[in-house]
Amino acid sequence: MKGLHHYQGVYAATVCPMDESGRHIDETNLIAHLKRISHVPGIRGLLINGHAGENFALTLEEKRRVITLARQVCPPETVLVAGLNAEDSYDAQAQADDAKAAGADALLLFPPYSWSLSTDEKTVLNHHRIANVNACLPMMLYQAGVSCGGMAYSPNLLRQLVCLPHVVAVKEGSWETATYEANLRLVREVAPHVAVMASGDEHLLTCFTLGTDGSLVSLAAVVPELVVALYNAVQEKNLEEAQRLHQFVYPLAKEIYGTWPGTHANARLKACLYLAGHLPHAMPRPPVPAVDDEQRERLAAALTFAQSFTVTS
Repeated sequence: MKGLHHYQGVYAATVCPMDESGRHIDETNLIAHLKRISHVPGIRGLLINGHAGENFALTLEEKRRVITLARQVCPPETVLVAGLNAEDSYDAQAQADDAKAAGADALLLFPPYSWSLSTDEKTVLNHHRIANVNACLPMMLYQAGVSCGGMAYSPNLLRQLVCLPHVVAVKEGSWETATYEANLRLVREVAPHVAVMASGDEHLLTCFTLGTDGSLVSLAAVVPELVVALYNAVQEKNLEEAQRLHQFVYPLAKEIYGTWPGTHANARLKACLYLAGHLPHAMPRPPVPAVDDEQRERLAAALTFAQSFTVTS
């Protein structure tokens, strides 16, 4: 199994373009999107079928197809991480088996949405064990935001999860700085072989500065060069440059992720890609609606500002 170093660097969580009805995947624009992001210097890998890729709305066949296309069109060195999102552990297992057959290099297992109501440790551990029992691929955990109920793993549960076989990384999305640092310290103490990958788009600078082994974020599917530049500045210990780049990152991250409801972030990402000329329209899969004109204007202003950055290294 690949070690810690293998999961360093910036990973982009990609979107899944749809046709104008939102009913069918637009494969032509999906291929173009995957090609464009995976060829950006500094992009180490892609998260396919993540929240940004509407994994909660795709069928098993569609998820398999997205991974198959990604493996066909991305450079062979691109690490492909397949997102698994299922309420049923055997559904998650089928997704893992499909992902491996389609060419995924690793898995990211999302906590089922029902856990936001409540769950227990045995349920969570069972889900992670069952999902990967056949595929036995390197597996990433998803640490959800502190406001997400049982989807946000407690320190004791996280301690057990990172010690499971095949776990290689944590996509740390607590969205709260103190919790991020506590989880980072916990993982480095009990499972130093497991990478901690910052994914709080609104506070990437803070997470990068506290310490991260890599980053797995959907913002890197919209402005990949900017996210890579920020990551590199912190790795080079150039805090002044990192702070300057953060000024370009923050307004766009805030507009995409800090706007209610958070479940519509995928629609905002697509709106940004449409505004940038990379998609013919910005339709998500229903029931999530496309963004309205007022928000599209705010996104356009934030995107234009983010794209105006320059590297001064």
